[in-house]
Amino acid sequence: MKTLHIVGFKNSGKTTLVARWVRLLKEQGLTVAVLKHHGHGGQPAMPDASTDTMQFFNSGADVSVVAGGGAVQLLVNEEPGFMELKEMAAIRRPNILLVEGYKEQQGNKVVLLRNAEDWGSLGSLSGIQLVVGCPEIIAGSRQIASRTAVGQLDRWLLEWIEEDGNETV
Repeated sequence: MKTLHIVGFKNSGKTTLVARWVRLLKEQGLTVAVLKHHGHGGQPAMPDASTDTMQFFNSGADVSVVAGGGAVQLLVNEEPGFMELKEMAAIRRPNILLVEGYKEQQGNKVVLLRNAEDWGSLGSLSGIQLVVGCPEIIAGSRQIASRTAVGQLDRWLLEWIEEDGNETV
């Protein structure tokens, strides 16, 4: 499993890019998992409180799992550490794990910049493979000028997947 973090600040285009790349990778016949950091404060949106799953969860169940209709929902009543979250995301042994966020964790990263100030905060991250945005700040082969350059972004990802030396789990 190759792992790639897509990082940047709020409204930098992370979710849009991850969703696009999931579709692209599925079209290539690959299996894909996504791990997202909910950085908006509080819990992610939860199921309706009247559901059986939420009744179990709110009663204190450490884990509540519901399956049906071809999907599974997993609620864990304590936030695991990053490595355990990666293991959970990789439970079905995907070819690719896209991680939205977790910029401080080790791993290969695509950095999305909204402006020059973002680079001041993100430029020192480890594992940077590609920088998207602000071409006046960054130059070189690991730079794409705009997150709207979808053809370039897609080609870069497919080439990155083929490279040796990428993080595998």
